[in-house]
Amino acid sequence: MEIRGINTSFETVHIICFSIFNGKCILFSTRLRSMAVTTCLTWMQEKILQNHFGGKFNLLYKASVHKFSLEHLLQVCSNQGPTVTVIYSKDHVTGAFMQEGYQEGKTSFITLFALQETKILECKMKLCVPSMLFVTWTGWHRQKKYEFGIDLTGRKLHISANTSKELGLLQCESISFEECEVFQCEDILNKRKMEEVTELRESLWSSMRTYKPYGDLVHQIRILLLGPIGAGKSSFVNSVKSVFQGRVVHQALVGSDTTGISQKYRTYSIKDEKDGNSLPFILCDSLGLGEGEEGLCMDDVPQILKGHVSDRYQFNPMKPITPGHDNYVDSPLLKDRIHCAAFVFNVNCIEYLSDEMVAKIRRVRRKLIECGLVHLVLLTHVDSMDLITKDDLIDIYRCPPVKSQLEAVHKALGFPLSDILLVSNYTSEWELDPLKDNLILFALRHMLWAADDFLEDLPLEETREMLLAV
Repeated sequence: MEIRGINTSFETVHIICFSIFNGKCILFSTRLRSMAVTTCLTWMQEKILQNHFGGKFNLLYKASVHKFSLEHLLQVCSNQGPTVTVIYSKDHVTGAFMQEGYQEGKTSFITLFALQETKILECKMKLCVPSMLFVTWTGWHRQKKYEFGIDLTGRKLHISANTSKELGLLQCESISFEECEVFQCEDILNKRKMEEVTELRESLWSSMRTYKPYGDLVHQIRILLLGPIGAGKSSFVNSVKSVFQGRVVHQALVGSDTTGISQKYRTYSIKDEKDGNSLPFILCDSLGLGEGEEGLCMDDVPQILKGHVSDRYQFNPMKPITPGHDNYVDSPLLKDRIHCAAFVFNVNCIEYLSDEMVAKIRRVRRKLIECGLVHLVLLTHVDSMDLITKDDLIDIYRCPPVKSQLEAVHKALGFPLSDILLVSNYTSEWELDPLKDNLILFALRHMLWAADDFLEDLPLEETREMLLAV
């Protein structure tokens, strides 16, 4: 049996079998799952190469599976577009990038490269037929013009002295290698993938429109946004409004990453662009938590949670709101209370939170727990992390750098991993992006579920009293 292709997913193979029992032929079927064929590149190495050459990698050929032969490589890799050929020796990862790929009879400019930890050294080869990269030891010596040659059968990599120097390798004429892989450079956001992204967006969007708070106890869920100054609270408000308005919105004023700009307590109702009706949730934007006496006054927190603070209250970091203030609500109803809270952090700043800030966050959490409120974490600016590209937003929770940050939040602040959500706010874009929309809607859905948990857990007597007061 000849292998014609390869991918990195599991494939199910159906096998029809028969046996003879008591003179009768019995047919039966079984399923075998072939082992996934995976690259030898680490996640970090693959991301470095992808960012350098562009596009996502689709593994086409692996010599240990397809055989160490040029014939089998060309069968699998010809006419596949831009390709990256990677050679694994004991101490080096080297290879060649071909913009035109393996096209029979066509010449192409070839970029040779060597991966040196987190950087790539490269040199350009003259225009040549890609298959000329593959030579035998005899052919290498006979054709001194070669700068770089791969002997698949002999599993040897031949490099000229000048090329070795440019690639930062030891000047050895012949290097043994253990594996050869060829990747197709493809844009993961192809038409089919984008259709799936759009379908998910529509599904999440629809679930937000049809959502009803638990037990119809309130008409709109109130979600309080908390966190350090400049973390992206107001930007998240704008981003949610943008998703449902079908355009980028800048209603909530946004400041710099270090100063913030929200000085008033604001409650934002979200309108649906399709019918103009208000959606069943309200986002409540607060003054950010600051160092020392700066930022949100700790005594204001329980007042906000219990519904005593009305829209447009001017925060005073040195003095909390008290009864008698124009913005003080004497007898708040269930609809005035906060039903869910979300701490907002810049994903790139978690490790820089001071001990004082961490202590302040824990104090706020205690007040939330006293009120029985479920609270989550929103990590913003996830698309600005090192090595993270737009394509990664499709499956961002699986990216190692992101998983590392989730663990950092869990360790530093004690939030369960399942309560930490990732978003990429609209801050400088002119158009909406379905990938960003999905992260925002996914986070919003979890906040509404958390609010439902709060409403469901309310004491029956308290619920009855509040409903009677409506």
